[in-house]
Amino acid sequence: MAHVHQINISNGGVPKLPISTGKVDADGMVGDDQNDKKHHGGPRQTLCLYSLDVIQSLQEEGHPIEPGFAGENITLAGVDWPTIRSGDRFKAGQDLIIEITDPATPCSKNAGWFLDGNFRRMSHTAHPGFSRWYAIVINPGEIAAGDAVEKLTA
Repeated sequence: MAHVHQINISNGGVPKLPISTGKVDADGMVGDDQNDKKHHGGPRQTLCLYSLDVIQSLQEEGHPIEPGFAGENITLAGVDWPTIRSGDRFKAGQDLIIEITDPATPCSKNAGWFLDGNFRRMSHTAHPGFSRWYAIVINPGEIAAGDAVEKLTA
């Protein structure tokens, strides 16, 4: 079953650290910030999502990445990550509804989590199905680790 594995925030930069519950409003995860607002955040990048399943695949390749390290606000488990597309909507917890916007461009700040610093390993263009995704908030809400995640659109 698809679910929220981990919720992550930071005062800026990576890694983002886990919290047990989080409030998401129209601006994103409350309490989270980005150091580089030129390239991160903004109207189409309200939340950053990543997959526990993808992280585990990367770990099997030898990359020392962990949930939250890539700067994602929400680490999801059990979502068919390679099938995600812009426009897909997901519900998490009681009220939160988000819409996928764009794959996240790999950031050099993530080089430390990849063998030989190859942070482009999570490039959507070079390695489809391994990128983080940005989302916007359709309906605000609170989420907790373990909350069910439901895909609302195909």
